[in-house]
Amino acid sequence: MGIYFNPDSQAFQRRLRNRIFVDKSELIKFTNDRLMSDDGYICVSRPRRFGKSTILDMLAAYYSREADAKKIFAELKVSQTDSFEENLNQYNVIYFDMQRFLNAAENDIYAMIKLISQSIIGEIQEYNKSCHIEETRLSAFLEKYYYTEKTPFVFLIDEWDCVFRIIQADEEQKKTYLNFLRDLLKGQTYVALAYMTGILPIKQYGQHSILNMFYEYSMIHSFAMSSYVGFTSDEVRDLCNKYEVDFDEMKDWYDGYRLDGVELYCPKSVICALENKKFINYWARTEYYAALEKYITMNIKGLKDIVISLLAGNKESVNTDKFSNDMFDIKSRDDVLTLLIHLGYLGYLEENSEVFIPNREIAKEFISSIEDNEDFSETNEAIIASKRLLENTLKKQEMKVAHQICEVHRKNISSLHYNNEQSLRTVILLAYYYARDYYHIVQEIPAGDGFADIMLIPKFNADPEKYTPMIIELKWDDDPDSAINQIKSKKYFSPLEDYNKVLLVGITYDKKTKEHNCKIEEYKLTFAE
Repeated sequence: MGIYFNPDSQAFQRRLRNRIFVDKSELIKFTNDRLMSDDGYICVSRPRRFGKSTILDMLAAYYSREADAKKIFAELKVSQTDSFEENLNQYNVIYFDMQRFLNAAENDIYAMIKLISQSIIGEIQEYNKSCHIEETRLSAFLEKYYYTEKTPFVFLIDEWDCVFRIIQADEEQKKTYLNFLRDLLKGQTYVALAYMTGILPIKQYGQHSILNMFYEYSMIHSFAMSSYVGFTSDEVRDLCNKYEVDFDEMKDWYDGYRLDGVELYCPKSVICALENKKFINYWARTEYYAALEKYITMNIKGLKDIVISLLAGNKESVNTDKFSNDMFDIKSRDDVLTLLIHLGYLGYLEENSEVFIPNREIAKEFISSIEDNEDFSETNEAIIASKRLLENTLKKQEMKVAHQICEVHRKNISSLHYNNEQSLRTVILLAYYYARDYYHIVQEIPAGDGFADIMLIPKFNADPEKYTPMIIELKWDDDPDSAINQIKSKKYFSPLEDYNKVLLVGITYDKKTKEHNCKIEEYKLTFAE
């Protein structure tokens, strides 16, 4: 057994000893079904802290001839599948972290490739003393080794995309790296399975990919792999029940990723919240915080308006097709948004091609990334002032509320989009940013005989004596009384049957004067009695 060639099961056993462990072993059935076929090339991209390395440790323990892992997997789900024993510990495994080699080679791609080849060849020769193959090119060595030894290889490569995230190498170096992987893996009869993980999808050159034999499963297109990397909603609910932690609060803080109909949570954040019994921002010290700040403050046309809209809680359209899967080749707002999807800072709805900030944890990352940026100073002022706006609304201070909303509108919405209904909605959502600590803010919610514009529903931990539910109706070139009357006539308060009262808030905007008006009325809900 070695470090890179046929590792033992110790790394996975360590994972199993963690106090909080979620069984993802059914993934092995997925990989077993693809062994020794053209379907056995799998590239999974997920953000940091999504459990990619845990999966690789599991696959290494299962496939490696030196692992002897039957007892380890006996209590896991995969042990009940038909292909479990047939493939258990039957393959030569080559498992390595590409970033470690890149670091050891001091970011020299040519030196990295040489170091990988020397390390793996050296380990195989040490493992098999009778091996006297004189080849320095790794693919040629493995081809001859397989010819004599007849046991195919399972390749497990972590951080495969580090070259495109860490160093700004020239295109020739990057192509050399991709050609190394293609030469090592594509069309080779010794490959039983190739499973790579990273953050970015495979680098594209023009209309073609050098590694086009891989099936890619990303934060944009995850297909059958959706539930295997990351915690599902059912898994998180079970954990919350086991550790007596409120699921609704967990969902508010860490849910929000949608992959082919599956709700996913970041495993590391969930585990930290369970361990600490505390909901806070556990992304605060991740390595890509600087990248978030760098990219959302780039001087790209329209990007600032999109960031403000996202902070307000809106969804924005994105074209993910042109992204080159390289952190140094950013040319447009769509490139920025697509990169942030892969880094985990934005959720993605494939059916609508829309992005959004997925949860409170990530929202706090966005706020932190702009708080010292001069271009977003007025947005920061609005967020800071949103606490006062909520207090004024709850006190029914109509003139103060109208004035504050007018200020947010004037300072944060570009003149190009100032006079449209979506900008007014964005203003309201941004102005009430602080309310998210105590309310679920829902837009266009089906209610009564129509759809309420914005509804603020108190969270379970909000003081019911202080935080009254609210319905905000927006009107364009109209009076606030009309907005209040529409809420009543269409019975928008029907989803609030558990409450005794609700604040009806009518907010209007005059296109000519650019003035806002507000009316706030406390309304008794008789069906709660």
